[in-house]
Amino acid sequence: MLRIGITGQAGFVGTHLYNTLGLHTGEFTRIPFEDHYFESRELLEEFAVRCDIIVHLAAMNRHGDPGVIYDTNIRLVKQLINAMEATGSHPHVIFSSSTQEERDNPYGRSKREGREMLEKWALRNDSAFTGMIIPNVFGPFGNPYYNSVIATFSHQLTHNEEPKIDVNGKIKLIYVAELVEEILKVIRAKTGNPELHIPFTKEIHVSEILEFLNGFMDGYFRMGIIPELRDPFERNLFNTFRSYIDPVKFFPYRLTPHTDARGTFVEVIRLGSGGQVSFSTTNPGITRGNHFHTRKIERFAVIKGQARIQLRRIGTKNILSFNLDGNEPSFVDMPVWYTHNITNTGHEDLYTIFWINEFYDPDDPDTYYEEV
Repeated sequence: MLRIGITGQAGFVGTHLYNTLGLHTGEFTRIPFEDHYFESRELLEEFAVRCDIIVHLAAMNRHGDPGVIYDTNIRLVKQLINAMEATGSHPHVIFSSSTQEERDNPYGRSKREGREMLEKWALRNDSAFTGMIIPNVFGPFGNPYYNSVIATFSHQLTHNEEPKIDVNGKIKLIYVAELVEEILKVIRAKTGNPELHIPFTKEIHVSEILEFLNGFMDGYFRMGIIPELRDPFERNLFNTFRSYIDPVKFFPYRLTPHTDARGTFVEVIRLGSGGQVSFSTTNPGITRGNHFHTRKIERFAVIKGQARIQLRRIGTKNILSFNLDGNEPSFVDMPVWYTHNITNTGHEDLYTIFWINEFYDPDDPDTYYEEV
């Protein structure tokens, strides 16, 4: 199996890449990396010698002093090169650069020069090197005010802040899962390319992005309506937006019962998109689920009985628990990359309605089992 290490493993792209590699346990072995390894020559050398492939993502892209950005990124590249040369290791190095290479700013220069330094190292040591030139990346769990305008706008909208457009330019985007797939292609190819341009998958004005996000706010955040998602970009943008909602404050989302002499009617799912609706009964004490999705949008609505729904983000230990009661019908939506389950905590059968935005495909189930 290929042994793969990721500098910047705890960062935005690093987390997604690390977790995705974990879905391919028969193909890859993940070599753990922590940021403080750059503070210890011994730890960095130990890391370098254990890897068949190093994906170098560690970098700084924002700081009050532009000189610090340049110096930091060049220093990290030099430290990695020194560690590999000191140990005589020859991993395939995959370097994350940026389309900002073409701009005359400290970040762009540091990325271009860092890529050139690693290319020279590879030529000296007869090693494979790939320099990936990447457009703007967005996706769940990115840092607002740092990783992307989408992260910033989503955070602001869901935290009672007012987004502001400084320049309504067009931006070229790639979703983080799409970028991870491009990295996996490079890993599997086992050959280098010192200047590999990663294509963007969406070009859009900043104002159009904000219009989409405001729509998600009005429909989903305020009324629980799943929006019409006409293509993968809109689905990916919606899943990104959802990741900035605090589940503890948002769920369980209380539904409105309408009761008369005939009984009670409850509207469970209002949506502008299709998908699949299922119904289940669960015996007392039984747990369903313990799996997660990377793209699917799923809703659990309890309409009779008592239940506990638990969520845990992959790669973390914190478990979120929500108690639902059919006497007050409510739902919890499952964020992407959160393993989840539902347990009947009452003394009678639990009645649950499940909705998911796409039909089950046994060849591409996007369902990964992991205990909460």
